[in-house]
Amino acid sequence: MTAPKVGIGIIIQRQDGKILIGKRRGSHAPYWSIPGGHLELGEGFEAAAIREIEEETGLRIRDPQVIAVTNNLRTFAEEGKHYVSVCLLAAFPGGEVINREPDKCEGWRWVDPTALPQPHFDASEQSVACFLARVPYLQPS
Repeated sequence: MTAPKVGIGIIIQRQDGKILIGKRRGSHAPYWSIPGGHLELGEGFEAAAIREIEEETGLRIRDPQVIAVTNNLRTFAEEGKHYVSVCLLAAFPGGEVINREPDKCEGWRWVDPTALPQPHFDASEQSVACFLARVPYLQPS
């Protein structure tokens, strides 16, 4: 890899405050993570978030908002993959969450964002920390 790649992460929040996370398979296994993926060439952050959520969960979110950016140095140290990730926030649109990519995810569940299951994916953990702190960036420790 010659330059960092851009990841997209989406926090979907229900009215009760819980957020959607899944347990990854394959790439980035065995980590828990918010839904997300890669930004495609020429794609806007919001369009990428809408696409990724529908591909992974079957949900159709509206009006996702950029809330944070993360520099995923822990993933680089562990896997040699350097990503900068853009996190967006969307309200739960209602409906059933479907695991549309069972080869990539064991399943989805709603959790309290202050009690994330471990091990947790670097970009997701940083994104949720920014969300909880209401700041757009936290320097990786």
